[in-house]
Amino acid sequence: MSYAVKEMFLTLQGEGVQAGRRAVFVRFAGCNLWSGREQDRASAICRFCDTDFVGVDGLGGGRFAGAAALVSAVEAFWGESRSERFVVLTGGEPMLQVDDALVDALHAADFFIAIESNGTLAAHPRLDWICISPKAGSEVVQRAGDELKLVWPQAGLDPVDLEDWDFRHHLLQPLDDPQADAHREACIAQVLERPRWRLTLQTHKMLGLR
Repeated sequence: MSYAVKEMFLTLQGEGVQAGRRAVFVRFAGCNLWSGREQDRASAICRFCDTDFVGVDGLGGGRFAGAAALVSAVEAFWGESRSERFVVLTGGEPMLQVDDALVDALHAADFFIAIESNGTLAAHPRLDWICISPKAGSEVVQRAGDELKLVWPQAGLDPVDLEDWDFRHHLLQPLDDPQADAHREACIAQVLERPRWRLTLQTHKMLGLR
């Protein structure tokens, strides 16, 4: 199988439980909840995405003929050290492309594999860290994993209704839009009221990282 990657880069994980960890981000092209075109945003299921995942023209992006080629590119960004290797597969929606060959090749190269997914497709069973970010109006089939990250508020998604999903960590992340200050206050109030949840912020944006 070939892989379409919008961009790939070395950074620090900016969100969630793994925040602050050195990571290679692999952003796959394509999503099943929005085309990525602004003219389609209003009619999309996910309308607040802040990420460009269209095409393969970003830094480190391209079309990779197979798992070996893609993993070789990931290794080049990480460097020679084989200690604490960490890769984040994101998008778009990475589960449109992640397969056995890629997971096996990354593990063979000693990478701990995290995925950030909308949960509408079942996560690969051999991933090391599963982060699901549900979107209102979608059918989430992956309701178990390591980290449930709810971007909030979203009309039609109440944190209370997600508390019984089988995740080790339940995180609320304020929606980043023109009302961001109010959203942060709302998330803080939710966490103070409902201790099942923890607050997570997009620290990479605060630090000026990709």
